[in-house]
Amino acid sequence: MEILSYSSVSCCDVVNLRWNLVVKSSSLNGSKLPAFRKSRVLCANFDSTSGVVSCCHINQSFSKKLNHRGGFRSLNSHEKFKQVDPILSSGSSDGYVIGVEEDENISETGESETKVLIPGVPNESNGEISAPISSCFWEWKPKFNVHYEKAGSENLGSPPVLFLPGFGVGSFHYEKQMKDLGRDFRVWAIDFLGQGMSLPLEDPAPRTREEGMSDRNNLLWGFGDESEPWASELVYSIDLWQDQVRYFIEEVIGEPVYIAGNSLGGFVALYFAACNPHLVKGVTLLNATPFWGFLPNPIRSPRLAKIFPWAGTFPLPANVRKLVEFVWQKISDPRSIAQILEQVYADHSTNVDKVFSCIVETAEHPAAAASFASIMFAPQGQLSFKEALSRTFLCVDVKRATYQFVLCMGKKTHGCNLFGVFR
Repeated sequence: MEILSYSSVSCCDVVNLRWNLVVKSSSLNGSKLPAFRKSRVLCANFDSTSGVVSCCHINQSFSKKLNHRGGFRSLNSHEKFKQVDPILSSGSSDGYVIGVEEDENISETGESETKVLIPGVPNESNGEISAPISSCFWEWKPKFNVHYEKAGSENLGSPPVLFLPGFGVGSFHYEKQMKDLGRDFRVWAIDFLGQGMSLPLEDPAPRTREEGMSDRNNLLWGFGDESEPWASELVYSIDLWQDQVRYFIEEVIGEPVYIAGNSLGGFVALYFAACNPHLVKGVTLLNATPFWGFLPNPIRSPRLAKIFPWAGTFPLPANVRKLVEFVWQKISDPRSIAQILEQVYADHSTNVDKVFSCIVETAEHPAAAASFASIMFAPQGQLSFKEALSRTFLCVDVKRATYQFVLCMGKKTHGCNLFGVFR
């Protein structure tokens, strides 16, 4: 059985490689997410007060009482989970235990919480060996250079795993997962075009120096009056990223993958799986955003789309440039980035120094501001999240013996409620 590890605020209970139950809480980082041999959507809720694990199915629910006193009791998978149908998590949880290794922390509510080192994640400070990560570039199209990282290339015959990042970050966000999983599997993580290190190497819409323009603004790419031929149809949209993932799997990986995505990456992973089921072995959504894009899709709603004269293409209209210059100056400031990270990571003890420095470095790229504008004004995808989810669940039913699908949401996740789509 393959496992996808992740770093996320979560209230789900999952099963680890040796089929021991892992109970997690709101401040968990680096836990383990399993991909079951049979199609399963497994999430559960643990109440440390009563010692009850509650799991909810779309059509049924069940609960299993655990003896939580004096340590944690491992559960046999065949005894406890063999007959479990696809389920979704609900409610909340507090406290988490793995084995009996404990370290007390105080939560925001003043209650004590248990914090442990998740088994499997290499502890390099103790001399444990982690998988080396290679940084690479792949030229998808002329001028479209995709940055990606890989680990575990020597693990021939092992399952391939592909990670998709959230908005504003990149493959660097999965460093811990790649170091861990790369010891046993073949793992890739990509940067979406227009983000991370997949920003263009040339100005998509050059401009001449205008009188009275500050030196800082003159450094921004994409603010000219005419776009370069290679960027004439460029829009950093979810449809572009879905195509990017498809070609990456076909040309670089060369076989169907287990795909996992966080936030925006979760939406892209689901969208991709719905459109390309033949290239997917399993899907894992980690705090996936249930929507993306504010403008109508021109294929789905051609008449409505005509109302909007600009939808993320190059060059940027003059009025949009002024707005973007103002907004970008605010949000690209390192102090603003630090504040955002403080909100995103509920566990403030998490070391995000490298994530912070990578985001700041990306924000300083001359193409970052115009890319941000294109992303914000890009149209929606041809499929909504709910439509993509329905298609993917259909694949789970058809390919029940091999297809795995996992949903995982953190109870302190900001900005979206994934489980609202099931109402």
